[in-house]
Amino acid sequence: MVSLLKLAQVTEDGVRFLSPHDGNPMLLTPEHSIDLQNSIGSDIIMQLDDVIATTSPDHARMEEAMKRSIRWLDRCILAHKKPETQNLFCIIQGGLDLDMRSECCVEMVKRDTPGIAIGGLSGGEAKDSYCRVVTTCTSLLPENKPRYVMGVGYPEDLVVSIALGADMFDCVWPTRTARFGNAVTSYGTLNLKHSSYAEDFSPVEKDCTCVCCEPADQGGLGITRAYIYHLAAKETVGAHLLTIHNVTYLLSLMKSARKAIIEDRYPAFLRAFFRKLYIPPRSIPEWVISALRGVNIDLSVD
Repeated sequence: MVSLLKLAQVTEDGVRFLSPHDGNPMLLTPEHSIDLQNSIGSDIIMQLDDVIATTSPDHARMEEAMKRSIRWLDRCILAHKKPETQNLFCIIQGGLDLDMRSECCVEMVKRDTPGIAIGGLSGGEAKDSYCRVVTTCTSLLPENKPRYVMGVGYPEDLVVSIALGADMFDCVWPTRTARFGNAVTSYGTLNLKHSSYAEDFSPVEKDCTCVCCEPADQGGLGITRAYIYHLAAKETVGAHLLTIHNVTYLLSLMKSARKAIIEDRYPAFLRAFFRKLYIPPRSIPEWVISALRGVNIDLSVD
């Protein structure tokens, strides 16, 4: 909704907006939102919430959005026809105000939804502010329910947020950045549209198990950086191939993080991750160091 706010008017009834396709007026209510998701049949469905950008200076509007999201959750719960097969997640709002976030957490937890989302972030706020909000919310949420931080997809954001107590994430970034010719790797993001890759016949990332990077004799496509360079500026298939790689990379990263947690070695996992991503002279950002120290993880310790 944030991306369409210029076309929308939020009232207690719901969200009135003009169709981006034909300009016709439309109304999305909490009840209609749930009805649509019941029809789709997804395992996880989301409440309709009132969300504004975290960078907004309008404190009163932020509080209104937070409290309205609580009221709308009640309407969503009543409208939900398939609670046995579809898990309704509430969405915590409150901007960067930790008191509002705490109040919203308390109220949302009372509703006892199967999962809990932390919404309204990744809107341009400073990373340290983001971390404070995530830490505040996860500290107030039940440990036996999934915590889902919405709109987060950068690898370093994911692994730090896991350390702060988050479990689930979603983001358009891995696919969006693929459309610009960017490959997500353990060593950072590579712009494969750059001429320096024109004659680089190595895989997008060595040892990656995605179908693009795996050699043809191992069942993969054997795609090289040079081939992506050749395609990226001319053919959409380049974006398709990088999308496969980028999504595979992030899924593999989450699988590795989960394994490290189960084996009780997540701090060591984080140290290895950041030392590979930030090779000198690049230095690990201060917000990362500070956030992890807050949960007793020191990246400087071997």
